[in-house]
Amino acid sequence: MRLKTTGRLPALKTAALFLFLSATLHAQDDHHYSQEVFFEISTTPDSYFYSIGKTSAPSTLRLIDGKLSVETAQYVSGPNALELTWRSVTDGGWDAELNLYRWRNRDVNWNGEDLYLWLWIAQGISAAELPRIAFIDLENGHTAPLPLSEFTTDLPAVHWIRVRIPLGRFASASLRPFVPRRLTAMVLSQGIVDEKPHTLYIDDMRIETDLGLDHLPKPPTNLEARGYERHIDLHWNGADDPTIAQYVIYRSLNSGPYKAIGIQRYGVDRYADYIGDDHATASYRVSARTSTLAESAKTDEATAKTHPMTDDELLSIVEEASFRYYWEAAEPVSGMARESQPGPDDLIATGASGFGIMAMVVAADRGFISRQACVERLLRITRFLARADRFHGAWPHFMDGKTGHVISLFGIYDDGADLVETSFLMEGLLTARQYFNADNPSERELRERITTLWRGVDWDWFRATPKRDALYWHWSPNYAFHIANRLQGWNEVMITYLLAIASPTHTVPASIYWTGYDREGTASQYGIKHTYFGIPLTQGYVPGSPGPLFFTQYSYLGYDPRGVRDNYSDYFENNRNEALVSQAYGVANPNHFRGYGRDSWGLTAVDGPNGRYHEYKPFVTDDGTIAPTGAIASYAYTPQASLAAFKHWYRDLGAQMWGIYGFCDALTSSWIGSRESPCD
Repeated sequence: MRLKTTGRLPALKTAALFLFLSATLHAQDDHHYSQEVFFEISTTPDSYFYSIGKTSAPSTLRLIDGKLSVETAQYVSGPNALELTWRSVTDGGWDAELNLYRWRNRDVNWNGEDLYLWLWIAQGISAAELPRIAFIDLENGHTAPLPLSEFTTDLPAVHWIRVRIPLGRFASASLRPFVPRRLTAMVLSQGIVDEKPHTLYIDDMRIETDLGLDHLPKPPTNLEARGYERHIDLHWNGADDPTIAQYVIYRSLNSGPYKAIGIQRYGVDRYADYIGDDHATASYRVSARTSTLAESAKTDEATAKTHPMTDDELLSIVEEASFRYYWEAAEPVSGMARESQPGPDDLIATGASGFGIMAMVVAADRGFISRQACVERLLRITRFLARADRFHGAWPHFMDGKTGHVISLFGIYDDGADLVETSFLMEGLLTARQYFNADNPSERELRERITTLWRGVDWDWFRATPKRDALYWHWSPNYAFHIANRLQGWNEVMITYLLAIASPTHTVPASIYWTGYDREGTASQYGIKHTYFGIPLTQGYVPGSPGPLFFTQYSYLGYDPRGVRDNYSDYFENNRNEALVSQAYGVANPNHFRGYGRDSWGLTAVDGPNGRYHEYKPFVTDDGTIAPTGAIASYAYTPQASLAAFKHWYRDLGAQMWGIYGFCDALTSSWIGSRESPCD
């Protein structure tokens, strides 16, 4: 089977289109970050999404849509801090709950014994006038509140003070014991009644154990700056020094004074500074600092300019930025794509890595990396895959990037082969085999290794039932076909059938496409056409529910749908119409969510505000969450509509949405997802 990439491949993120990061493979050290940081910055500019406040009159607490407001003039970890503005009055009360940012698969298991936070107040305040504080853990064990005055003296005006709060001082006030290492929320509440207005800024909250370190950390080196239309990308060589908590980015804009504008976590050596002006000149210096703000020397200055860009140049921006996740954020031993960042450092995703391989091919072709560097990375990946766990030739969905052993992330029965994720990986490998066709030792070795892996997949094994009329998704060495998930469309698994039919060693009959994917002979929805907003869809949808957009993307990264028809559908036409339906749904916006429109659309599979993965579908599972990958990865079908969405998100919302790997994974009207994570 000859697999083709179709036109411009947006190396975006999804359970893999957008999986991101260093040719030098500087360790990400997510453990250092996720087991220490409670709060650094708010990704939304006005209020902190993971907070909730309540008041009982006549006391007052400043809230924006029920959430704590954000301060942007004073901060420790730029570009913002939390603002707590209150007035405590007799017979009243107020409280503000600050919740931990929960990304998927985050293990809440703090290493430290004390909560540290930085406080700032404009006019000074006595310790007695400060609020009370209490804590909640993952199992809803909670403590009685204690006055902050027990942990600090009076706070001077206009000066950041770091306060240490020993978590062991807090006793459980619930049926369950309070477990400090599982802390997920802190509650600030009314203390003494003084009837005076107060405004307190809070920033950079960490759970640590004081190791008595007061030395200056090692500085970063070799700062580089590169200008694009509205942002400037910075890259430096980070120091190997685990005492570093953050890198601090200083900027001089248009020859103005230097100011700290942002931070980057240890292990990530890149920063995207969204300026919003296409005619700006900015100079930068970067330092490293510890959590106590002991700061290294700054790098030498690096300067770049923003400038207007053509549509093609704008598309290249998102391609290159998104590709970096697969390149720079890759797990260093295997070279494969991590499931997410921030997230478990060793957890790699098989299908995501296939999409990442295709992104690498595009990057080599477009000069983002050298051809030889790409071949060397792919050799690392294929050598790893050859020794990793396989079950009848198929890999699991998730593996440990260091050992290659299966990780049964979805439960006890998910401890073996995942045929669909294997097909996503294989379409990437076969794309690389076709592209790297030079007659030299390294590319010959790569082609031979891919061929061996390709020939080793026993597709026929996954015809699990006596009828042998369909493929099945999972097989376990301990539980066989317990999950028994029959592969049938309309969905993302078309490529699995095409590869199985094309296998040179373990082929399945072509008729299985009809009985399996098209579900002929079963209660099929195929042949039932539906029209939404005047746009016809010819695939087998449940009435009233068009599919999420990844249905039109995953299989067709490796298989060109142009001119492909069967008894029921013209696949390219249907895929294009599905994208147009998604845009039309954004315009109609039946649930009246803020932010939807002709240039802001795209429902697909992505992590939502609650940290859980959802398949977002028009009409059925729409909760206001839009994924940039939905619209932008539809570029092959709807270039004008996709480009309009890109321009809106980049030019109008880029300060919140644009990061080192391109767009954030998802957004709602009040929430911005991680700018380091893939849509998945």
